[in-house]
Amino acid sequence: MPTLDWLNRADAFTIAARVPYRLLEPVSSHGTGADNLLIQGDNLEALKALLPFYRGQVKCIFIDPPYNTKSAFEHYDDNLEHSQWLSMMLPRLQLLRELLREDGSIWVTIDDNEGHYLKVLMDEVFGRGNFVTNVVWQKAYTSNQTAKHISDTHDHLFLYAQGRPCPLTQLTAATETRPRLLNPDNDPRGPWKDDGLSAGVLRRPRFHPLTHRTADLPPRQACMGDGKQSRHG
Repeated sequence: MPTLDWLNRADAFTIAARVPYRLLEPVSSHGTGADNLLIQGDNLEALKALLPFYRGQVKCIFIDPPYNTKSAFEHYDDNLEHSQWLSMMLPRLQLLRELLREDGSIWVTIDDNEGHYLKVLMDEVFGRGNFVTNVVWQKAYTSNQTAKHISDTHDHLFLYAQGRPCPLTQLTAATETRPRLLNPDNDPRGPWKDDGLSAGVLRRPRFHPLTHRTADLPPRQACMGDGKQSRHG
């Protein structure tokens, strides 16, 4: 499998093992419940501190790492040299992998600046066969008039499943989408909205009889793909 090579790569693979285990000190003013934890501190040390208690027990992980966009933020530096950014990400991904359950999944947001390098890095840490999909999400609905070339309106969300087959179930339609779904023909599969009739691959189960008002279509044309592609559930 292809891998990334960068300055101090070999050393980066030893960072997670060298991080000392630290005790989490509870702050009583924020409650004492064990069901939810809010940890303030270095996230690498926090992940290492969680391992003895939650190794192999976390079902879903979502992280929003620095995009390394050469921007200035109050609490962290987002202008790392590329090899430094990779060395920062690697040990954290390794510890997150140790926390995941066998049926767990990890979701990581990123943009085009480091996204393609992160994909190859995560292939190495989580296994290329465990990559599920790249969820492309639209972050802006208007064009960026200050863009030098092409307006950037999307980011990425990399999804990896710890085990295969993917443990995820089908996602239902978002709440704001449901009012646009109707069921005028009482389809037993539920509400739908008319969408494109084209399909990437034609399969026989997707063909249905077509009843035309004039009833003069040749039999070989009296079929069509199911256009109900946006369906609730």
